[in-house]
Amino acid sequence: MSFRIGNVEIKGKLSLGPMAGVTDLPFRLLCKEKGVDLVYTEMVSAKGIRYNNKNTKDLLAVSNYERPVAIQLFGSEPDILADAAKQIDHMNFDILDINMGCPVPKVVNNGEGSALMNNPGLVAEIVYKVSKATDKPVTIKIRKGFTKDSINAVEIAKIAEQNGAKAIAVHARTREQFYSGRADWDIIRQVKEAVSIPVIGSGDVVSPMDASDMLAQTGCDGIMIARGARGNPWIFEQVKTYLDHGVIKPKPEYTEVMELILRHAKLAIQHKSEYTAIREMRKHVAWYTSGFPGSAKFRNHINEIETIGDLKSLLIEYQLSLHN
Repeated sequence: MSFRIGNVEIKGKLSLGPMAGVTDLPFRLLCKEKGVDLVYTEMVSAKGIRYNNKNTKDLLAVSNYERPVAIQLFGSEPDILADAAKQIDHMNFDILDINMGCPVPKVVNNGEGSALMNNPGLVAEIVYKVSKATDKPVTIKIRKGFTKDSINAVEIAKIAEQNGAKAIAVHARTREQFYSGRADWDIIRQVKEAVSIPVIGSGDVVSPMDASDMLAQTGCDGIMIARGARGNPWIFEQVKTYLDHGVIKPKPEYTEVMELILRHAKLAIQHKSEYTAIREMRKHVAWYTSGFPGSAKFRNHINEIETIGDLKSLLIEYQLSLHN
C-alpha cells in the first residue's frame, strides 16, 4: 500500500489536502490520529517567508507526531519561491509542495495558484529552481486545467516531472468550476499514464466507496481528501477499514463527536490564544455537528461562543436536546 515521494516513504494511500483556514496543526494532528498517511499545511506565501511575516511563521509550525508532512508554498516568482525553499529547508518537514491549483480570485489575479497552469514555461522554471534550492522532494498540486477549453493537466504534469517534481496531486476540476459540478476522475488516469512519478488523485472523495472507486478507475498512487475531512477526521479510518477489509465503519455517535470537538478546541488553544482558537473553532463545530437532528438550530448559537466554557455548555445543552 505504500509509495515513495523522492526519499520519503508514504506508508498508505491517504493524504489530507491543504485547505486555508482548516488544515492547521491541531486539525492535522487529529487527522493523523485517525489514520491519514500524509498531511499538507495550509498554503504558505513564499513572499511571507522571504520577509519573515509573523503570520507566515505560525503557518509553518510542524510537529514530529504528524510526519510525513508537506509544506505547501504559493507564489509565482521562481527566484522568490526558490529563496523561500532555501530559508525553510532546515525545518522538520518532509516534502515541499507548490500550489498550482488554488482557484480563489485574489490568488489567481496575482498570477498564483491555478493561474500558473496558463503558463507552462513558468511552471517549468519554478519546479526546476525550487528543486535545485532544497534537499526535500518537490511536488505540485494542479487542476484539470484553467477552463474547459484549456485542459492541460497532462502537459503540466510532464513538464513538472522533467524539471524535478517527485509527485503530482491532481484536483479533477478546472479552475472555472471551483468546487462545483462533478470531478472528472479520468483526467487523473490520464496524468497517471503520462508520468512515472506518483500521482495523487483529488476531488469528490467523501466516502470509503468513493476512495475505492477512484483507485479502481484511475490507478492513482494516493488519494487526497480535503473537504470530505472537514468535521470528519474519521473518514481516514473509515476508508482504510473499507479498503483493507471491505467493512464500512459506522459514523461516530454524538458523544464521540463532542469529545473530539473539545479535544480539537483544547489543542487549538495550546497553539493560539483562546480568543483566536474559539473563533476559529466555530466553523469546525458547524461541520462536526452537521447531519445530527436539529443541528441547523444548534448552529445558530455557535457564533455566540467566545470561551472553551461556552463551547462545553453549548455542546452539553445540545446533547440533552438529542435525548428529549
